[in-house]
Amino acid sequence: MYSMGDIMNFENMSPAAIAEELGNRLRQARLNADLTQAEVASRAGLNRRAILNAEKGKVQLENLVAILVSIDMADQLNMFLPIQEISPVQLAKLKGKERQRASKSKKGNSRIDGDKSSW
Repeated sequence: MYSMGDIMNFENMSPAAIAEELGNRLRQARLNADLTQAEVASRAGLNRRAILNAEKGKVQLENLVAILVSIDMADQLNMFLPIQEISPVQLAKLKGKERQRASKSKKGNSRIDGDKSSW
């Protein structure tokens, strides 16, 4: 187990290993709050099996949020996944794709040009 000062390097871990570690952290947070799985399940509006699965690293995002709210840790979500600002490069790319003006009609594609298409 890790102490509070430890920071794990997730870069070289598989998604399953990261999920398992997060599940372990969730379990420890529940224990630190002195709550049983059944109590967390009741507070979160979930069943005990959902809590057990979450602590194994197998949890749906909505259930994870409900669990964090139930153990008063919803504020951790901002550290988990901070708001992402649009980078100046992405902003420039988006502006480049905005239509700036109408395009000219191609010759022969307009009825004004005398095209008498049969329907």
